Amino acid sequence: MTADPELQLITESLRSAMLSSSGAKLDGALAELGWLDMLDEIPDTAVPLVFQLLGETGTQAPLLNDVVLRAAGLPGGGTVPMPYAGGSWVVWERSDQVASTLGGDLPIHRVAQRDSVPLAAGRRALGWWLVGCGRAMLSLARQHALDRVQFGRPIASFQAVRHRLAETFVAVEGAEATLQVASDHPDDLASLLAKAAAGQAALTAARHCQQVLGGIGFTAEHQLHRHIKRALVLDGLLGSSHELTREAGAIVRERGSAPRLAHL
Repeated sequence: MTADPELQLITESLRSAMLSSSGAKLDGALAELGWLDMLDEIPDTAVPLVFQLLGETGTQAPLLNDVVLRAAGLPGGGTVPMPYAGGSWVVWERSDQVASTLGGDLPIHRVAQRDSVPLAAGRRALGWWLVGCGRAMLSLARQHALDRVQFGRPIASFQAVRHRLAETFVAVEGAEATLQVASDHPDDLASLLAKAAAGQAALTAARHCQQVLGGIGFTAEHQLHRHIKRALVLDGLLGSSHELTREAGAIVRERGSAPRLAHL
């Protein structure tokens, strides 16, 4: 994705901004870097790049608003009510006024049910964010497995640890492949399935990486618990992986067949 020198420079600038700021400050920094212009001109590149980086760096910004607003034909820079798991609705504010509604570290507030909004583009964006979260958790667990020594050897040499890391890797890679297909065929069902796969991959990463890290993953000093909390919140936005899987099954039953999204 970053072989092009110009794209590599953009990636480094985005990563630098995300490593140095978060929330409203990052929102402003990305606006100065041309996030909205990128979303208009090169969405197929900008969305995977920016949202994966959000996941990998563990930072946050209310950029999902821009994706949903643009999909609705509205200008970016504002906010829009979005459905959340369980039939509730939320708004991701463009401020640093965090709420205890979801996780306690995000400016996400519950609101009354609103009119439906375009979901496909937002689900793909969240899918990339969840993939980034999964990769971040896998990286932390892998490094711990290499560094932690038990019985005179790194725990990375233990078969059970290897199996957990391998299952996480396969889940994350599979989710990314599903998102690539959804980008090539950006219809509602493909985007729904991609978001469900990404949510399930992030939850798989959370489960296995927590086991690999053990008690240290629960501590405030370690980054893993922050990625897990973020993955849980993102999975619920625009439909959880469980809800979307059920919805996909209902669609397939109604149609009487499953579409071929990728030719293998």
